[in-house]
Amino acid sequence: MRQSLLTMNQWRCLLWTLFIFLLSASCAVRRDSASNSRWISLFNGKNLDGWKVKIAGHELNDNYGNTFRVENGVLKVSYDQHDKFGGEFGHLFYKDKFSHYRLRVEYRFVGEQCPGGPDWAFRNSGIMLHCQSPESMTKAQSFPVSIEAQFLGGNGKDERSTGNLCTPGTHVVISGELVTRHCTNSRSKTYHGDQWVTMEVEVHGDSTIKHIVNGEAVLEYEKPQLDESDADAQKLIISGKKLLREGYIALQAESHPIEFRKVEILILK
Repeated sequence: MRQSLLTMNQWRCLLWTLFIFLLSASCAVRRDSASNSRWISLFNGKNLDGWKVKIAGHELNDNYGNTFRVENGVLKVSYDQHDKFGGEFGHLFYKDKFSHYRLRVEYRFVGEQCPGGPDWAFRNSGIMLHCQSPESMTKAQSFPVSIEAQFLGGNGKDERSTGNLCTPGTHVVISGELVTRHCTNSRSKTYHGDQWVTMEVEVHGDSTIKHIVNGEAVLEYEKPQLDESDADAQKLIISGKKLLREGYIALQAESHPIEFRKVEILILK
């Protein structure tokens, strides 16, 4: 009789434990689903609606050489309609400003660099953050004043980190020190060939910015600010305020073909 009672109690305990486990799993799934539903796709997979083109040497929305296009659900930077590259650095701006957010982009480099492209632009692109508006750029301006989360692809043999930082017309602070050099390498590994890479950037206004490559945090900095010695940045300094709290997002075209199959944002604040 006592053995039977113990067995019944054990069954009750087991069933209760199973119930708690299933309830917790269900809640976790609902939380994850709710979190995923907050991601907003900035690229509709069909066309460039919601985006503005600015290519150096050309007027706003003159998509010279059909550089930016959508084919088979993929947003492409292509140079098959260019005879050669003559400094037509391009940027594709999303229409809205953002301040506190997490941006997720899936990209890959493909094919060969456009003839005439500079050596440093081989498998080189990026996301421009806290950008000035495309309307405020001069016709000849090659790069918007911004913070760049740089993409670099490997050449098949040498190490070359991605998720780096470049600062056209800007500075940042790293480990309490104002950094004025143009580019800072991340801790990422090298990605050779035409493989897809997931790049995430977590931006907290004029506070911290973090670069995350394939789920690994590779670089962090803070206090993005205008460089008062830069001619383009000088025009954007109002009442001495240099810190960048918000701005536009832009995808880069620097002479090497690149594809984007996902561009989505999660608003944090």
